[in-house]
Amino acid sequence: MIKISQNVAHAIKTKQPIVALESTIITHGLPFPQNYDIAIELEKIAESKNVVPATIAILDGKIKIGLSKEEINLLAKTGAKAQKLGVRDIPLAIMKNDIASTTVAATIFCAEQADILVFATGGIGGVHKVIGPGIQTPDKQITSFLSADVSNDLEKLASSNMIVVSAGAKAILDLNATLEYLETKGVSVIGYQTNDFPAFYSRSSGIALSARLDTPEEIATLYKLQQKLQLNKSILIANPIPHKYEISHEEIGPFIQTAIDCAYKQNIRGKNLTPYLLNKLALITKEKSVASNLSLIKNNVTLACDIALAL
Repeated sequence: MIKISQNVAHAIKTKQPIVALESTIITHGLPFPQNYDIAIELEKIAESKNVVPATIAILDGKIKIGLSKEEINLLAKTGAKAQKLGVRDIPLAIMKNDIASTTVAATIFCAEQADILVFATGGIGGVHKVIGPGIQTPDKQITSFLSADVSNDLEKLASSNMIVVSAGAKAILDLNATLEYLETKGVSVIGYQTNDFPAFYSRSSGIALSARLDTPEEIATLYKLQQKLQLNKSILIANPIPHKYEISHEEIGPFIQTAIDCAYKQNIRGKNLTPYLLNKLALITKEKSVASNLSLIKNNVTLACDIALAL
């Protein structure tokens, strides 16, 4: 059920550094051909650092670890018509021969099958903002919409042994609740050259982190120590977006609330919620959020490669 590309298989055998890349940004993040272009650019970033990229998806009834340009092009052209898979969805997608991309949790699961240790993503999923009993919605009704909506990304981080590099959690989430959940699950959240938790588009959410490391070598050392102690938890590296492409928390906050209000009115939830909110933000910000998104994912891939090299 697993097909590993020749490049990735050779890298595994010869112990070369490898970085896993998710495919949801290809299918649900951007329109064609921009989605194809960014996927190829991310792979080129890795290759320029002598790191082997392993973009992951489900195609032809198999978990594909390391996509060809033709397979990336197929995903890019399929776009949002492709399935977006969490871990639980993988067996059914294999059975039905679906064209499917992988979320953070599903990418971690697949990468683990090939013993890949480092994964770069944009931002993890987490605990969504809650509009629940006793809280009024914009039209003054009481509702439980979005209550208990927690991404499986958090559970997978707590049950795997990977280094996951992201720009924190997606800014559409309840960041305090997301960090509390990760603490409960015993997942280390490390600020890379920062003392504050990044908020995807913003370099800081205003939430202080308990741990900071300033070099890829320190992160590699921490990972090795954690492995020796058999903690069986991933390490989440919170890597702030570059200054040039930052949208301040104060600026993006009202836009996020507008997007959430629109989702509530249209009763959008579950795995459709995050793509809807991100697309809505792109419209509201006139693509400024898209430029930020592209910048932070490239920044994360660069750091992930440096960590893989240090390992």
